[in-house]
Amino acid sequence: MAQVTQRLPTQPSGEDSPAGASIASDRVRRRTVQVGGLEVPILESGSGPLVLCLHGFPDHAASWVGLLDRLARQGYWAVAPAQRGYWPGGAAPDGSYRASATGQDALDLIEALGREQADLIGHDLGARAAYAAASLDATRVRKLVGMAVPYGPQLRTAWLTNGDQQRRSWYMFFFQTAMAEPAVELDDFAFIDRLWREWSPGYELPDAERSALKETLRGAGVLAETLGYYRQLFSPPADAATQTLEARASGAITVPTLYLHGADDNCMSVELSDGMDAVFKNGFERIVVPDAGHFLHLEQPKTVADHILGFLNN
Repeated sequence: MAQVTQRLPTQPSGEDSPAGASIASDRVRRRTVQVGGLEVPILESGSGPLVLCLHGFPDHAASWVGLLDRLARQGYWAVAPAQRGYWPGGAAPDGSYRASATGQDALDLIEALGREQADLIGHDLGARAAYAAASLDATRVRKLVGMAVPYGPQLRTAWLTNGDQQRRSWYMFFFQTAMAEPAVELDDFAFIDRLWREWSPGYELPDAERSALKETLRGAGVLAETLGYYRQLFSPPADAATQTLEARASGAITVPTLYLHGADDNCMSVELSDGMDAVFKNGFERIVVPDAGHFLHLEQPKTVADHILGFLNN
């Protein structure tokens, strides 16, 4: 494994500080880890049982910094990797941004870090990866936390039949077009600012964190790769082997699971998580977090961390 390459900028921290803030960074370190064919950048803090925090779009691993610190202070080894495609040179080696590929990445990272098992926390597309990992190999996942994107057939049904969710998911359909990449980049990624405003009404990402996120998306080749997640979302894989993997990655989950959703999420309707318990076979709890939108771990960091730690520690 590569050695620590850089520490995060030092700023004040505390349990009530935004989870994406740069905090007392002698506790949060950066390095890269060889995972499959990629040198994966990770942020990490603490020691003890392993917890992986998986980010979504439009986001990056740095939004987990506050939670990493909180987990570390509670005795966990908290690690937030960049998802495939989210750094220059990080394009998917097999070209896949499907759930089975990102779920396997999480399982491979557990092994690369020298552990047999980990807890998984996923937000947005990171939640999709966490669900897939638990479906692919439940023996490698002790507990599972999903946030902001539900699991089960109701989501795909909503894209076909639910006018409200179709409106919320307009960006997914726009990303299928050739206009998407230049439109997202225009005017210093004003498109990204718009998504954050719409998805988390009333919350404003601090300027430093906003700039850091845009630097991630500005990396060579990164935006085109991140759009690949959505460009593969609605089309079935052409080869039979990937079709089989995708079916395995979307099966019933036998890992104890906590699901958190912001009450004011304007990206994914909270109602889409109704009935999720039907596909979780070993314990499931859903909590709707008040006064939070899509980026609930940033909007209500202490509340979200309290729920997560209560679940992991039990």
